Amino acid sequence: MGKCKILVVGGTGYMGKRIVKASLAQGHPTYVLQRAEIGLDIDKLQMLLSFKDQGAHLVEGSFSDHQSLVDAVKLVDVVICTMSGVHFRSHNILLQLKLVQAIKEAGNVKRFIPSEFGMDPARMGNAIEPGRVTFDEKMVVRKAIEEAKIPYTYVCGCCFAGYFVGNLCQLSTLVPPKENVIVYGNGHKKVVFMDEDDIATYTVKTADDPRALNKTVYIRPPENILTQKELIEKWEKLNGRKLTKITLSKEDFLAPLKELDYAQQVGVGHFYHVFYEGCLTNFEIREGEEEASELYPEVEYNRMDSYLKRFL
Repeated sequence: MGKCKILVVGGTGYMGKRIVKASLAQGHPTYVLQRAEIGLDIDKLQMLLSFKDQGAHLVEGSFSDHQSLVDAVKLVDVVICTMSGVHFRSHNILLQLKLVQAIKEAGNVKRFIPSEFGMDPARMGNAIEPGRVTFDEKMVVRKAIEEAKIPYTYVCGCCFAGYFVGNLCQLSTLVPPKENVIVYGNGHKKVVFMDEDDIATYTVKTADDPRALNKTVYIRPPENILTQKELIEKWEKLNGRKLTKITLSKEDFLAPLKELDYAQQVGVGHFYHVFYEGCLTNFEIREGEEEASELYPEVEYNRMDSYLKRFL
């Protein structure tokens, strides 16, 4: 039996480009939606053309043209959406709902993987405002998928290493601090840190796996479950230098929240749940849910000491 055909929506984005690469690497006929909205974005166009050079098929489609989405979806077996919530733009949720409608109408899709990857929105009902809006919106998309009886897999449960590892989880930089490092609370909450390329590999693996059908798959490989303190220790060992630790209580962390702009408030709220509450690991994976590294032990995922070496 041939590999399932995959359509990536949002293929030029932060996760999207990695999903395209992983889909091609795993031998799937890979289709990438080329949206008319790209306009004069030369970088995105160049990226799309590079996908084409690597063997992907570009499919023209627009969210303002429902039929074009239906036609694109009819070409494939699986749709993976990677439109990011990182910009805190509610219209991304509206676009995903349009995509759900197109998938429902096309009627041929064997699996839909909506844009998630981070915290599980189904477990974030008590998240603080305004950050909880992103979880509420993702649940709206999930409800639409399930009501339309579209087969799905939800992939979530980890932090992007690019944003959280090189900087040792500091908010104001993407590279390791030189002298002082802020430690959140006691620094002992367990967090899951993942190389984004590995997230993409696992996501594509689930696309046609019957074990992942209509389930949530958490990406939580044991060796990448680390506390912030453990991550700092790894860096100190690699770098041969100790950093001065500055402890930040949860009260002090949240105190300036109201002075931040909306997007920053959302980001800080999410950060709080991960590093002060341990929301990625403070629950057991239940029956009817799966863990990616158990499903796919063959994936050699990047460990965080190895990831940190690039910053030496």
